Amino acid sequence: MSTVKRIAILTGGGDCPGLNAVIRAVAKTAIYQHGIRVFGIEDGFLGLIEDRISELTSMHVSGILTIGGTILGTNNKTNPANHITGYDDHGAPIHEDVSDRCVENLRKRDIDALIVIGGDGTISCAAPLVEKGINCIGVPKTIDNDIVGTDITFGFLTAVNTATDALDKLHSTAASHHRVMVCELMGRNAGWITLNAGVASGADVILIPEIPYDMDRICQFVESRMHRGRGFSIVACAEGAKPVDGEPVVARYDPTSPDPIRLGGIGERVAATIGEKTGIETRFTVLGHIQRGGTPVPSDRVLASQFGHHAMKILMDGGVGRMVVMQGMTLDDVDLTFAANKQRLVPHDHPLLETARSVRTCFGDPQK
Repeated sequence: MSTVKRIAILTGGGDCPGLNAVIRAVAKTAIYQHGIRVFGIEDGFLGLIEDRISELTSMHVSGILTIGGTILGTNNKTNPANHITGYDDHGAPIHEDVSDRCVENLRKRDIDALIVIGGDGTISCAAPLVEKGINCIGVPKTIDNDIVGTDITFGFLTAVNTATDALDKLHSTAASHHRVMVCELMGRNAGWITLNAGVASGADVILIPEIPYDMDRICQFVESRMHRGRGFSIVACAEGAKPVDGEPVVARYDPTSPDPIRLGGIGERVAATIGEKTGIETRFTVLGHIQRGGTPVPSDRVLASQFGHHAMKILMDGGVGRMVVMQGMTLDDVDLTFAANKQRLVPHDHPLLETARSVRTCFGDPQK
């Protein structure tokens, strides 16, 4: 028989469609099936550090299934093991390990377990708490779909749907004006969103971080389409895409964030180069945070609900320091620390790459 009487829920990192569906599933399962009291932590690990914790009732989580974002708020700049507590005389941030403060805030409320909903950064932040004796159960969240151990994360399918819709809309304007349209999509160092949305929309060129591109190869491909009378080309470009022997384009560096490098600008660079080398009128669009927002698609609501329920099942079955995963079509769990500080990238032998190549999609490979 489980001795769990109180749990807390935390959402960390960037917002993501389906977060509220997980919160709802965890809280309702805990309250209705197990009589467990549930507490919500505001704004991710920052709220845990600052002791902003309050009880959630069934009423708090009623009607939130279809709502985007998170009712708890989130934060993507706070790492308890490396928290900014001030600034020195030169304006540089002063970091301190405040993990013990987090442990104290949980224990004074007799919290038996912490449900951590987040991506690889959030899971990595939870790992030290597990080492300090806090039972953390992780739920993998990210539109980037790059968490090691699980085949899919909730939020990804909604982001792909949004990106596909944008690429579909670019087709009509590109065809009307006989242009090349470049759309920069999110994903950081992983190309899952761009690959899936590119294939779904029939993009002519797909540029992902895992396959460095040759600009001359791309320009030759675009020109060949114009000569064959196609009249336009669509380029789906991941924000982390990079040229052969080159590096990703960094938009800015944020020293206050656990993940300080902010990618962005590759879409503009690719568009400018295509225009200069080919003389074809080229435009670029940066879809940005639109990919994070809005109502989750039904498949993400279902997946998020399954993840939330399974997190509670793991906990009630005695699991400690585990993370929910989907492997194939089966819900399972792995050691939470297994997923920490890693990224799941698109393998070069992924079947979707072969599918895309079979319909003459260009990935900019020098040898292809």
